[in-house]
Amino acid sequence: MGLTVVASAGASAENVRKLSGAQIRARLAGMQLTDEVHYRLVYERDGTLRSYSMGTKKVGKWSVEKDELCLRLGDNDDGCYTVTLRGERFEMAPSGVGLAFDGIVRPADKN
Repeated sequence: MGLTVVASAGASAENVRKLSGAQIRARLAGMQLTDEVHYRLVYERDGTLRSYSMGTKKVGKWSVEKDELCLRLGDNDDGCYTVTLRGERFEMAPSGVGLAFDGIVRPADKN
């Protein structure tokens, strides 16, 4: 998938909060996360994950485990992430080795 690190606009500390598993599921199911340039991750309600990154499409699975978002696309970017909401931006930090990334959530496209 080739996740890209994107600097987010400065938000005050009171606008930053870590999301619980229930909050992650409620905010992402049926939506997409994107940086509006390099990638788009579509979180289907049935747990299917569609990734569009730098012209490459992949299909895998997403789930929420122990208050973390877990992505399974069969590549190096598989893993679980803590999710923090900073203003309008979602920030994902890996539980293990890997790059953090962020983006905005909006309704998923149908393609």
